[in-house]
Formats: sequence, C-alpha cells, structure tokens
Amino acid sequence: MKIIDGGVCAPLGFKANGIHCGIRKNKDKRDLALIYSEKLANTAAVYTLNLVKGAPLEVSKEHLKNGLAQAIICNSGNANTCNANGIDIANKMCKYTADALGINAEDVVVASTGVIGQELNPEPIKQGMSSLVEGLGNNSDYAAQAIMTTDTKKKELAIEFTIDGKSCRIGAIAKGSGMIHPNMATMLVFITTDVAISSEMLNIALQNDIQSTFNLLSIDGDTSTNDFVCLMANCMAENKPIIKDDADFALFMKALNTVTMELCKEIAADGEGATKRLECYVEGAKTLKDAKTAAKSVICSSLFKAAMFGADANWGRVLCAIGYSGADVDVNKIDVSFKSDAGCIAVCKNGGRIYFSEEEAKKILLEKEIEILVNLNEGNFEAKAWGCDLSYDYVKINGDYRS
Repeated sequence: MKIIDGGVCAPLGFKANGIHCGIRKNKDKRDLALIYSEKLANTAAVYTLNLVKGAPLEVSKEHLKNGLAQAIICNSGNANTCNANGIDIANKMCKYTADALGINAEDVVVASTGVIGQELNPEPIKQGMSSLVEGLGNNSDYAAQAIMTTDTKKKELAIEFTIDGKSCRIGAIAKGSGMIHPNMATMLVFITTDVAISSEMLNIALQNDIQSTFNLLSIDGDTSTNDFVCLMANCMAENKPIIKDDADFALFMKALNTVTMELCKEIAADGEGATKRLECYVEGAKTLKDAKTAAKSVICSSLFKAAMFGADANWGRVLCAIGYSGADVDVNKIDVSFKSDAGCIAVCKNGGRIYFSEEEAKKILLEKEIEILVNLNEGNFEAKAWGCDLSYDYVKINGDYRS
C-alpha cells in the first residue's frame, strides 16, 4: 500500500475540475467543483444528524436510494441551507450538471457549503457549467480548492494497493476547518475508488469506517447542517467483485481506513485558528465504547484545548473531561502522559499528581503535533480521537464569518 498522486482522479475512470463561477466575491477563489466517473458507480454516503439539514442532502439521499451515481457537484461560499427554495436549487444544480455531461439528473450527487441562511442564486452555477465540464481532467487539485471555506489548505490524498492481483486505487478530497463535530458527518469528504465492490458492501465499509475516524474528530463541538461523506466505486480495476465479508473486503477496509484516518489528521491540523493538532489515544478501557467516549471528550474540552494553546500541562483538565464523559472508568486508575517530537512526559499516575518538570512539559507542548496518552488500566480496548487547540483566532474567524 503506497501513497500516490492524483487525489480523486487517481482511480481509473475518474475526472474532476474546479472553477470560480461567481458565488464567491473573490475571483481568485474557486467555488464550484465537479467529480465525474466514466462509468455509473456504486455509491454510499453518510449524512449529518443535525435536524437542520441542507437541501442538497435531501436531494442526494433521494438520488442514492438505488446506490448508484456518476457525478458529484458541489458549490462553496454559500450553503444551500434554510432557503425556502433550497430543494429546487439543489435539483437545478443536478440538472445543469446532468445536461452538460449527458447523464441522468438522478445520477448526480449534490453538495453545498458556506454561509447558512443566505439566498443562493443558481444562475452563476448554470453559467459556469460549460467551463466546468470542458475542464474535466486530472484536476483533483482544482476540485479540492473549490470546496474549501475557511480551510487554509486543501486536503487531498490517494493510495494504491492490490486486491485479487489487480492494482487498485482510492482517492479523496475533503474540506473541513470549523463547525466540525461529526455524528455523521460535519465536513465534506468525497472519496473515489476503482475497486469492484457491491453497493451493499460499500455501504457497510463506509458505515463501519466512520465510527473509528470521522466520528472521533472534533474541532469546536458544532455539528454541521450541510456536509456529508460520499464514496463512489466504479469497478474499473476489474478485480473479482467484493460481495461479502472476506479477505478482499478486509483489504479494502484497511485501504479505506488509511485514507480516512489521514484526512482526519489533516482536518484536525487545519482547525479554525488552530496552532496545534491534538491526538488523544486512550487504552486500557473496559469496552470500545468507553475508549471512544473518553478520547473524544478530552478532544472536545474547551478548557483542555485552551491549555494546549498555552502549552500548559494541565492534566487535571484531561481527568475532568473523562470524568464527565459518561465512560465507565475508575478515575483512581488513570495515567496520563503528553508526547510530541520534543519528547514524552508522564504527568499523572493513578488519577493523581506526580512530580514532573514543568519546563520539560512546556517544551513538549510547544510542538505543532501533540499526543495525549491515557491509560485507563481497566481492560484491553483502545481508541484515538483528533482535534486541535483553541486559540484567539478561532473567535476572530467566527466573529467575522459572514463578511
């Protein structure tokens, strides 16, 4: 299994593009993305559980009832949410795309991200469609740029691996910087693969994978209204089709997890105002649920995130977060350490203070990537969660988001 170039265009038969069509005021920022498969693809998706949902999600869910899609269209800069005519706009986006590509509108998945509650004029999308389609090619980079909002960098990845003696690929682009607390999901993630796999197994793969990746990611505790994860498989690698839970399915799951876990890390590192990426590793839990619950609670703690911004080894905030998490733990058995490229230091043993050098701890916590190592010392289950620190800039960004 190796990392390759190409993003969503790395798998056979996929093309992409991204342009500025006029939704954003800044002409230097792309705001319309398209991903297209030469063949109709088996497709699975997961959606936000926020009761306030963007109209594109409703349309995409309807289109994916048959588990098939051939294109993904997405605009940024203005989220199609809380608009009286939102469904109509989402359907128009699908029709514009389908007409330009010569496919059925029902085979188009639609997405939208940006400011919530502002009227979205579909005319720029219609006018830009010809240019968008004409530019389809090995342009995953453009598509990745076109779905960004407050992101400071694009998120793009592709890997190559072997199934049934055939060379297979998975590619992905993602956006996510703020309003991230998946349950599922709170970012846009578009994943492509040329693996031959049934819609049923594709759905099982995605539903299982998010439980240990995107659902253990949090930037600010706010679950979004628009965003979701979509996985397309056009079967062009010509491996023996995966139709059951077997060794080939396990290989596919491992490859998918490699991609999604890396995207989690990239999104966490690019959190709004973030100066550090945080990773909480919990081991020794009684159950997997306890491990996940404890890890995500630490990552979500605003007080702990603020301490990490200040490079303050305030381990009490780790215990506090675990204590109210709902995980079944004995707080008198918890050990905590902080780790980075500058070293590793134990700061808590059996739920209590131990001597450690504050100077050494600060040096460790001044690094850009921090690991919080927690041992509950009660079982054999483990989990990881990802997030970032909480800085002054987070408030500045979100206090001025609509301007």
